[in-house]
Amino acid sequence: MKYFKQSFVYWFTIVIIFLFYHFYFVFLLPEINFGYLIYLDILILTIMSGLFLFTFCKYRKKEKNKQEYLKSSEIIAPDLTEFENIDIALHDHALYQAYLQQEYDRNQDLQDYIARWCHEIKLPLSAAMLMNEDIRNEGLQEQLEKMNNQLNTALLGCKVQSQIYDIQIKKVDLSECVKTAIKNNRYFLIKNHFSITIDIHDSDVYSDKEWMVYVLDQMIANAIKYAKEKPSLKIWTETADQSVHLYIKDFGEGIGDADLPRIFERGYTGSNYHNGEYKSTGMGLYMVKQIVDRLGHFISVKSRVDEYTCFCIHFSNNESYFRF
Repeated sequence: MKYFKQSFVYWFTIVIIFLFYHFYFVFLLPEINFGYLIYLDILILTIMSGLFLFTFCKYRKKEKNKQEYLKSSEIIAPDLTEFENIDIALHDHALYQAYLQQEYDRNQDLQDYIARWCHEIKLPLSAAMLMNEDIRNEGLQEQLEKMNNQLNTALLGCKVQSQIYDIQIKKVDLSECVKTAIKNNRYFLIKNHFSITIDIHDSDVYSDKEWMVYVLDQMIANAIKYAKEKPSLKIWTETADQSVHLYIKDFGEGIGDADLPRIFERGYTGSNYHNGEYKSTGMGLYMVKQIVDRLGHFISVKSRVDEYTCFCIHFSNNESYFRF
């Protein structure tokens, strides 16, 4: 149908010419041999039928090629030289590439600025935390600790969003990562009287220690945010099929079944308002998923409302890839 719309004027013109020459032969010539006219009609119709089949098949082939191109996930405009208006497409393609490059450069500049600001603000923040040790103001200490955690999150968030992602894969002791993450959150763990159980064995995996500590920081921070009375945190490992599974389980508010499939989506905050005490941004678990995926691991979660939330990070046995 699309073919006839595109070639309507062409075929309509041919039909008009066909009718006019019939009119000329039948009504304007004094004598006419209808045998010659029928022969001429058959000849012209045969030629036109062949031309129609040729152009239609060529059109179908071009449309099929275009549909194959449209299924591609890459830039296709430079390859479509056989199609009409390709110069317009290439012109717009070049413009959009320039626009995207400008936006990318602006985004990189903004990330660099935020990263520098986070590093610079850490100096006065550290000084404020040292000064507070003399006056022992618990309320101030809590706010300073929150500011420090947020700065670390912002700094690492800039690295996560960057296309140039600094990863150093080597043998890592998971027990050291867990201890570091607990130390980073020790103020709020102690303040909320957390009961912590750690049972880690066969804990050597191939990963990046800095990023794994950040992932564990987020898990523990979530456990603190959504804790109930008599909060507890359990961290342990299991080995199966030469893989190590690290479990982080808290016994807090839990996650609803409707929210569970979407907790790793960017900006998703769910339906739990945490008694109005915390305002979730929906970025913590999103960045956790980004980091875990880039490290080549896998993360899963199980939860039941008002009972528990259990995250599991699956580490494959990649020792053979790093053995020299």
